[in-house]
Amino acid sequence: MLKSFLIAFVFISSLFANKVIYLSYDKTPQRVIKGEIFTITLKTLSTVRDFDDIHYEFSNHPGVKILDEFPQREEKGKYLYDTFHLLTTSTYARLPDVNASLIAQEEYNSTIISGKKLNVIALNPKRNFSNIIANQLVLVDYKTTSYDNRHNIVVFVLAAQNADLKTIHFENVFKQGIESLEEDYENPKVTYFVVIDKRKENFTFSYFNLLKNQFVNLNIPIVVIDDSVTTQSDLKPHDQSHDRIKMYIAASIALIGILLLVWRRKYVYLVLVIFPAAYIAYLAIPQKEICIKKGSQIHLLPVENGTIFETTKTKLLLQKEGSVKHFIKVKLQNNKIGWVKNEDTCTY
Repeated sequence: MLKSFLIAFVFISSLFANKVIYLSYDKTPQRVIKGEIFTITLKTLSTVRDFDDIHYEFSNHPGVKILDEFPQREEKGKYLYDTFHLLTTSTYARLPDVNASLIAQEEYNSTIISGKKLNVIALNPKRNFSNIIANQLVLVDYKTTSYDNRHNIVVFVLAAQNADLKTIHFENVFKQGIESLEEDYENPKVTYFVVIDKRKENFTFSYFNLLKNQFVNLNIPIVVIDDSVTTQSDLKPHDQSHDRIKMYIAASIALIGILLLVWRRKYVYLVLVIFPAAYIAYLAIPQKEICIKKGSQIHLLPVENGTIFETTKTKLLLQKEGSVKHFIKVKLQNNKIGWVKNEDTCTY
């Protein structure tokens, strides 16, 4: 009996003697919402002074996605506090089991702690919910243009704090999609489009504000403009709205040239007639048609990797509406407006 006790004592003592990391959960949430990004903090103490870093391995965490490869670290005395960001993906979720080991020249035993089940709440939102849960969501910019005879397209930019903007989605819209996304979960930004009924005067949607613990509405007034369907200023096509004024100015210069030519009878004044007349003729040329190759992709917006809503089945001769860098704005045969890359043009 005594011998068995001594063996067990020696075995347990050897385990504690080899333990070099003391690990525990320091901060964990009392409640999380499905779709919420939250943090956990691990508290560690190393009995070894000479080490490079601590390596963490996470396992057994259903309903939870680990967002950080490396933690945000804070040192307080002998203790290290390592904070990780996690995303709740299901109503059943569990904090991960954590295996911590020292990165050092000499090999040491690792330490393991077990996670616990999370208290997850699922929201019951209204139909205008954007599926975004965030500390804050801000409407940065927006623009509306005509999509076809029955629909408008609204393009807008959202900036958030502590949010997963990949989940953005709306009910009761004709089409929708992400045009660009900055995947920084602390301060992400998304450019998004929705195609909605022309009769709508506002596009209103909600998100769940974690700090206020309530749904907050954002509103986009629908003001249709005849311009590029993009929120990015460098994508604005060439503005032809002042062409008529330019023609009047050129005509005035030509008229002055004619009067001087008649009065002074010097042919040098022909310059004031010929060049303005040529410029007026250039401005008077109607919008030209361009050839589009078979199999060309028609983009919703003039951005790389943007949404493609149609692919040409044959060569097409389409009316050119404008242009930006690398893209040409065209009117399709169904009167929809789209963008094709310069490289997709051809000659008949």
